[in-house]
Amino acid sequence: MKILVLGGTWFLGRAVAQAALDRGWTVSAFNRGRSGEAPAGTRAIRGDRTSVKDLSNLAQHGPWDAVIDTSASELAPRDVLAGAQALEPVAGKYVYVSTVNAYRGWPNEPLTESSEVLDGPADADADYGRLPPNWDGPDWFYGRQKAGAERASLAAFGEKRVSILRPGVILGPGEYVGRLPWWLRRAAKGGEVLAPGEPSKTIQPVDVRDVAAFALDQAASAYGGRFNVTAPIGHETMNGFLTACLEVTGGLGHLVWAPDDVLIAHGVEQWTELPLWRTHAGVWSIDSAGAQAAGLRCRPLSETVSATWEWLQAGGVPVEHPRWSEHGISAQREAEILANLNA
Repeated sequence: MKILVLGGTWFLGRAVAQAALDRGWTVSAFNRGRSGEAPAGTRAIRGDRTSVKDLSNLAQHGPWDAVIDTSASELAPRDVLAGAQALEPVAGKYVYVSTVNAYRGWPNEPLTESSEVLDGPADADADYGRLPPNWDGPDWFYGRQKAGAERASLAAFGEKRVSILRPGVILGPGEYVGRLPWWLRRAAKGGEVLAPGEPSKTIQPVDVRDVAAFALDQAASAYGGRFNVTAPIGHETMNGFLTACLEVTGGLGHLVWAPDDVLIAHGVEQWTELPLWRTHAGVWSIDSAGAQAAGLRCRPLSETVSATWEWLQAGGVPVEHPRWSEHGISAQREAEILANLNA
């Protein structure tokens, strides 16, 4: 197999490139070269996805059996469309990595692959769906952009040649968002650790290496499709996740569970101050049976936790990203809530 990875230098893109090399595939990676290097053995092609000239030059390096698009998170749909149209004559398959945010019901409703996708035209610009000032309704801007990008890939390659992957939360070595690294570093400090919600709460993070493997399987598949890429419902719990964080970092901490209503009363920001904690009904109720049937295999979350800790301990440094600073509750805030619970 000859594949082109759009991205290839960090987190999922790098995992895809490395996994493809491990399979003996020939891998090209197209990026600007600003976020590190792709794995050794990858053919680097420099360029900007918003440049018509660079896209034309990229196409001349083909053909490829498949394109795997891992780097469109901040691109407008029309830029994804231009890139896909430029590559369509020289690529057999297009695998587009989207997100569950593309669903209208996220995160308030349980989701399946047949759930309604947000509006968002294939040629939308970067401002499409942007919210007006003082908007107090659902924030669908990012989801509309991703939904439009999905339609862009389909417009260029057609239904049978496109696989759309909609992951939820991706964790693992190289994570740049900071969710799992924050929990690991907090666990390593020991003492009483504020644990959110119910210990038995089901969560569905997926390992970056498992997403990469599934993306490659789809690149090699003769069929297209739309897939929710998450761990199965009931596969893991919040207690299992946090216990794994404590064990891998030395087991010096003690979990103190705070009910949802207590955290809400203290104004704890869901999803960020205590990463992965969110009370919305659909956030961890995503049916990924279609992906499981198509070959997605999800390793135990404890393996993801262990591998990420090893990466951090070995000096692993994520690509700089503004979302990193959003995650984690301050020691003072945590102590105040713990004191309230103990009282």
